[in-house]
Amino acid sequence: MTSTATLTEPHAPNPPHRDDVRARLVPPYARPSAQLWLALKVPQEAAGTVNRVLAWAGPLLVALVAGLLRFWHLGSPKTVIFDETYYAKDAWATIRQGYEASWPKDIDKSIIANPDGVPLPLEPGYVVHPPVGKWVIGLGEWMFGFDPFGWRFMTAVLGTLSVLMLCRIGRRLFRSTFLGCLAGLLLAVDGLHLVMSRTALLDLVLMFFVLGAFGALLIDRDAARARLAAALPVDEEGRTRPDAAIAETLRLGYFLGWRPWRLVAGVCLGLAFGTKWNGLVVLAFFGILTVLWDASARRVAGAGTPYAAMLRRDALPAFLSTVPVALGVYVASWAGWILSPDNGKGGYFRDWSAKQGGVSWLPDWLTSLWHYEVEVYNFHVGLTDGHTYESNPWSWLVLGRPVSYFYESPDPGTAGCPATETAKCAREVLALGTPLLWWTACFALLYVLWRWAFRRDWRAGAIACAVAAGYLPWFNYQERTIFYFYAVVFVPYLCLAVAMLVGALLGPAGSSERRRTLGAIGAGVLVLLIIWNFVYFWPIYTGETLPMESWRNRMWLDTWV
Repeated sequence: MTSTATLTEPHAPNPPHRDDVRARLVPPYARPSAQLWLALKVPQEAAGTVNRVLAWAGPLLVALVAGLLRFWHLGSPKTVIFDETYYAKDAWATIRQGYEASWPKDIDKSIIANPDGVPLPLEPGYVVHPPVGKWVIGLGEWMFGFDPFGWRFMTAVLGTLSVLMLCRIGRRLFRSTFLGCLAGLLLAVDGLHLVMSRTALLDLVLMFFVLGAFGALLIDRDAARARLAAALPVDEEGRTRPDAAIAETLRLGYFLGWRPWRLVAGVCLGLAFGTKWNGLVVLAFFGILTVLWDASARRVAGAGTPYAAMLRRDALPAFLSTVPVALGVYVASWAGWILSPDNGKGGYFRDWSAKQGGVSWLPDWLTSLWHYEVEVYNFHVGLTDGHTYESNPWSWLVLGRPVSYFYESPDPGTAGCPATETAKCAREVLALGTPLLWWTACFALLYVLWRWAFRRDWRAGAIACAVAAGYLPWFNYQERTIFYFYAVVFVPYLCLAVAMLVGALLGPAGSSERRRTLGAIGAGVLVLLIIWNFVYFWPIYTGETLPMESWRNRMWLDTWV
C-alpha cells in the first residue's frame, strides 16, 4: 500500500478507512511519501527496506549521540558528589557481600585517594531503599572498580539505553519514526536526565525500569489488538468488520491469548519497586491503563458492553501477570540479604525474627523482612528534616529549585581557572532540566490533556497517565523532605508530550503547503532553541570550570543559586 503520509503527523499518520476495523485496531506506521523516494531516486522496491532500516538506524544514531554526552569525562568530578556518598558505598558492599554495610564517617576522601586500601566494614548498615538500584550501580563497580567512573558507569549505560527505548516507544506510540526519534533526541538533551545519567543515584535506575514497563505494555497492546483483529470477519471487499459476539467472548479462547509482554512489564515494575517504593504507585497506574486499553479494543471490535467484557476476560489475567510477578521480583531482589546469616553477622535486621520469636508458621527471613519494611515506611513518612535544596512538587515543572550536586571555587591557575590574582571561577554540577524543554513541556502537557479529554486520543491518555504516575503521588507529601530530581522518572513522558506538540505544529499530511511550511519552520526553530539551551548549560551539567561571570549568567532564576 502506497501512502502519501509523512513522518510528521502524530495523530493519523496513515488515516485508516473508518469501515476497516483492523486499521483502527492496529493502525499502520507513517512512511515517507512515494514522491520523496522518487526525488531521492530510490527504487520503489527498495523503499520498504529503507523504511525498515530507518526504523532502527534513526534511534541508534540518537542513542549514540546520547551515549557520547553521558560518557564524556564520566569520572569527572573525581570525587563523591551529593548522595553518591550513600549509594556508591552501599552498592560496593551489596555487590561484594549481598547487603549494605555501615561505613565510617568522613571516609569518602580515603575512597577517592586509595579505594583498594579501604576495607569493607563488617557491621551491617541500615538503609531505607530496596537493593535493586544498588545491585545495578555495583555491577559497574565490579567491572571498573570502586571509583567515580565505576559507580557512575551503569547509570550512564541505562541513561543511554533509555534514549534508545524512548525513540522506539515514541515510534510505536505515534506510528512515526521521525516523532519517535525526536522524543529520544529531546531526552538526550535534557539536563536533568544527563546529570542523573552521570551520577550514582537510584532515580535514574527507577526511571529506566518504569520506561521499560511502559514500552512492554505498548507492545502488548498492539499484539493483543492484532489477535483480536485477526479473529474478526472480513467482507468481500477485504475489509475487517466488527462482530459483537467475537468482541465479547473471543474465539481465541477465554483470554486474549498468551501475553508475554505483560509479564515483561511485571518484571520491570518489580525491578522499579525494588529500586524505590515509588514503583508500586506506577504499578497501580499502569495496571489500570492496560485494562482500559483492552476495553477500548473490545469496543472498537464491536462489543456491546466493552467494560463488562474487559472485567470478565481481561482484568484477572492482567492482575496475575503484573502484580504477583512484580511482588515476586521485589522479594527476590532481597536475595543477598535473605541468604545472609541470621546470627547477627548478616544484613541489618536479618536476625530480628530469631531474637523476637517471629511467627512460627512463617520463615524467619520473611518476618524479619516485614519488620524491616515497616521500619523503613515509618522513616519515609516521618522524614521532615529541612534541606537546602528541598522543593515543593508544584515548582518542579517550572524548575523552581534545582539541586546542586557539586560546587567548588577553583583557585586561580588550577582546574582551568585563569592564573591571575583577580580571577574568580566556579565549578558546579547542577541537576537542572533544560529550561526551554521543560517550559515547553508545560504547554505540551496542556495540549496532551486537551487532546485526551476532547479528542479521546489514547496516545495523549497514555502520556498523561505516565506523567501522573511519576508526579502526582508527591503532592501527598507536602510536609516531607522531597527534591526536584525525583522528577527524572517522568522526564521521558514530557519529551513524548513535546514531540506530540511538535507533530501538531507540523500539521496533518493533507494541509496546505503554506501551512506545512510555516509549521515546519516553527517546529524546527523550537527544537533548535532547545538544543542550543542544552549546549549553553552544558558546563554546569558536567562540572566544567567557568569564570564567575559566566556562571552567574546561567543562574536565570534566583532560586537556582
